[in-house]
Amino acid sequence: MRSVFFFAEAVAGPRHLRRPPLVRWVALAMFAACVPPAFAHERQLEEVVISASRSEQTSFDAPAAISSVSVDPGNQARPLVNLSELLSTVPGLQARDRQNYAQDLQLSVRGFGTRSTFGVRGVRILVDGIPATMPDGQGQAATASLNSASRIEVLRGPLAQLYGNAAGGVVQIFTRDPAAPPSFTANAGAGSHGQRQVGASLSGGSKELAGLIDVTHFSTDGYRDHSAAQRTQANVKVVARPTEATSITGIYNWFHQPMTQDPLGLTRAQYLANPRQVFAGANTFDTRKSIEQQQGGVVLEHRLTAIDTLHARAYAGTRQIFQTLAFQNNGVVDLDRGYGGIGLAWSRKTRVNGLPLNWTAGIDADRQRERRKGFDNNSGTPGTLRRDENGEASNLDAYGQMDWAVHPQWRLIAGVRASRVRLAVDDYFIVGGNPNDSGSVQYRQTSPVLGTVWHASHDLNVYANLGQGFETPTLAEAAYRAVGSGPNFSLRSSTSKQGEIGLKLKRGRHAFEAALFTARSDNEIVPSQVVAGRTVYQNVDDVERRGLEAAWQAQWNGLNSRLAYTLVDASFRRAYTNAQGATIASGNRLPGVPLHALAAEVSMRHHGRMQSALEMRVESKTWVNDINSDAAPAFAVFNLRTGIELPAGRGRTMLFARIDNLLDRRYAGSVIVNDGNGRFYEPAPGRSFFVGLRTAL
Repeated sequence: MRSVFFFAEAVAGPRHLRRPPLVRWVALAMFAACVPPAFAHERQLEEVVISASRSEQTSFDAPAAISSVSVDPGNQARPLVNLSELLSTVPGLQARDRQNYAQDLQLSVRGFGTRSTFGVRGVRILVDGIPATMPDGQGQAATASLNSASRIEVLRGPLAQLYGNAAGGVVQIFTRDPAAPPSFTANAGAGSHGQRQVGASLSGGSKELAGLIDVTHFSTDGYRDHSAAQRTQANVKVVARPTEATSITGIYNWFHQPMTQDPLGLTRAQYLANPRQVFAGANTFDTRKSIEQQQGGVVLEHRLTAIDTLHARAYAGTRQIFQTLAFQNNGVVDLDRGYGGIGLAWSRKTRVNGLPLNWTAGIDADRQRERRKGFDNNSGTPGTLRRDENGEASNLDAYGQMDWAVHPQWRLIAGVRASRVRLAVDDYFIVGGNPNDSGSVQYRQTSPVLGTVWHASHDLNVYANLGQGFETPTLAEAAYRAVGSGPNFSLRSSTSKQGEIGLKLKRGRHAFEAALFTARSDNEIVPSQVVAGRTVYQNVDDVERRGLEAAWQAQWNGLNSRLAYTLVDASFRRAYTNAQGATIASGNRLPGVPLHALAAEVSMRHHGRMQSALEMRVESKTWVNDINSDAAPAFAVFNLRTGIELPAGRGRTMLFARIDNLLDRRYAGSVIVNDGNGRFYEPAPGRSFFVGLRTAL
């Protein structure tokens, strides 16, 4: 019954902001469209091949909760600027567009990652096999080029622990392989709030050597005041196959985002009075961020024998950040980061008693080194130097994994990862009463995973997994301590014991999957105090995340339906007191995690050339801080998109348009958890439009 009440509240909205009955009728129509029409012709669902569990297989046979989202830019009625556009119907995952390009997306899996106020925390991100998550666990999603992507895979649950630090889940983005026949694509679009986008992609070559280059530019005036942004990114992929047994892939990415304004969050009163306003201090201190990142890498796959394959990767990159914050003392950040790593893995495919037994073993070594300087913020201009240090994070991991069909209907999955993570700071700002705060700390963790799959029938798979993982503090989380100066290297790494049981069912045009999961964490890293914009963290025990995720999809003749539901009960199971004297009671919910989330999509194709779709997103209320003193209200929003293919000779041209927040609903698209100034709310735009054109030759 609680689920029914949540949906009714979200659709109706808070009493003081309720919309006419039309909203509820649209919601009912949405669900009616998901019901299979009696006259529809049955259509067999296509198999989706995934590789997130380190062995290529169909998503139906994968031994865990793994989703694959196909990306065909030429057929997408979306701008393809943020991952949140594509991941709404993945159960167990939240991808929130903050309407603040200075702070990246909020990405979380099963309640892991919600504490991050910037960047991505608790979820590991890889692009073409190369980490976009640093050794300390901090990552960024914005640098992935979606206009050249082919698919996105999301791995949830215990098997994610085999990817190491910050593996509450794993998100992998894959660039499409260059096509042998030469091809050219171009796109342009414009929308509300000054959105403008142009891009082009060129691909071609031969079977032995082919390449792809994609360049995209996006800019916006921003929905809110002081939120303008622009970014340019280039993605290059070269694939060489010198022999039938060898494949070499080269990757280069460039990301340039200058002078991105940061509107900061709003208090509840400000959000209700005018969601487009900006906190006055954002103008006073000219809060903004500039980012420049370059990264290159090589991935090698070589078949040694008929049963042995060698995989190797090497990558390196640089990232420069200049940021002004909403306070004076040490309110300007100048960060220059260099990073890189190598990985080597061996896999063997054998058979025992005629049944497959697959092995994988490997090592990963990664390192980030950054020079950080802090200055006073004099109305947006750097002033007196207040901080000067080198920070370093490195990891050395070894892992092994086995996938064994012990019976025609049973498979056993087992794996272990041994990790060593080191954080270090060399302090160069030693003046007056400021001592030398240099220091280092090392974390070690062994993460075992055990699971099984029962292939009950051709149409039904049932699986169960157990695992243990960990998250170290990031360099940013360890930067301050409650008493004295210098890094807080007394912070311990958080450990979690996770379990899940799930099933996957497919029959004709229908596919259904569901999973029950639980995770219990000790030494969870949570805020202890927030003073003058600086957050000090502490460890607490007995943090629990448990819930249910379910997804259903069906395909009829010209009509596709998708539905994804997630229930996450994330809470503190032991009371504790932070450094500011506030008591967090047992039973308080983790901020940033709605209890219920529902996404639905109904799409159809008309006369072979025209497509249209209705999207729905519903969330229950979301607490904004650990003490649960305030919450963002529940909401339901609808989006509408349509596109038509136009005659273009031998090529293909699509004109598309979309309306987001169709019913002009006011809601908080994301929240800044535990903000020390009470500015928790990041308002989502009202009704907005985008029109675009994509051509492929």
